[in-house]
Amino acid sequence: MYQQYPTYNCNEYTQPQGMTLKEKLVLGVAGVVVLGGAVILVRRMIRKQQADATERLTYLDGSAATYAKQIKMAFANDGWWGTNMAALRETIVRIPSKQVLRQTMTAYQKLYNRSMLRDMESELQSSEYSEMLSIISAKPDQYNANASTQVTLAQLQGWAGRLKAAFDKTYGPIPGTDEAAIKAVFSEIPTQTVFAQTGIIYKQMYGRDLITDLKGELEFWEYGPYMQIIQGKPR
Repeated sequence: MYQQYPTYNCNEYTQPQGMTLKEKLVLGVAGVVVLGGAVILVRRMIRKQQADATERLTYLDGSAATYAKQIKMAFANDGWWGTNMAALRETIVRIPSKQVLRQTMTAYQKLYNRSMLRDMESELQSSEYSEMLSIISAKPDQYNANASTQVTLAQLQGWAGRLKAAFDKTYGPIPGTDEAAIKAVFSEIPTQTVFAQTGIIYKQMYGRDLITDLKGELEFWEYGPYMQIIQGKPR
């Protein structure tokens, strides 16, 4: 007689199970984290390479990278409180065109991973920011060394806007005047005729007389020396 072997029901056999849903989710999340970390690392490396490449251009006078660094240094002000407005104003004035300004903003972003205009708005009082915008708006779209030296309407509007911004200067709640900004405009205006034209544009823009506002904003002993700057220019 043959020996009887026990029989097994195949339905009772349990197949080895794969990963649970929880394990799959954990591994999936881990993969995303690793991939995300790699992307961030690569992005940082690219930004550093761009910053290093742009930094090397800051030694070239008149380059967009140089302007960007000078603007950042004006914001830093050697660690002192506030912004070095004289340095910032000088740098913005030296930028020859809106095209170069856009290049400067791009260089600033590459160097510091920050928006130049946003930093400027954060650093400056509203009157100072308006002055910078007036300087920028007066620039040509592109620099042309052979362009006519005739003063444009945009320049007149820029000077008028900067003077108004200087008059709107405040020291906290106390109204004041930005004498340095006025002097900068007076130094740039080339002739007495152009100064008179600036007064006309000022009247059109703000409905006020420029000379009257100057006398109201400056002390009586300041008004004479300031006007001598204009009177010393050719007609």
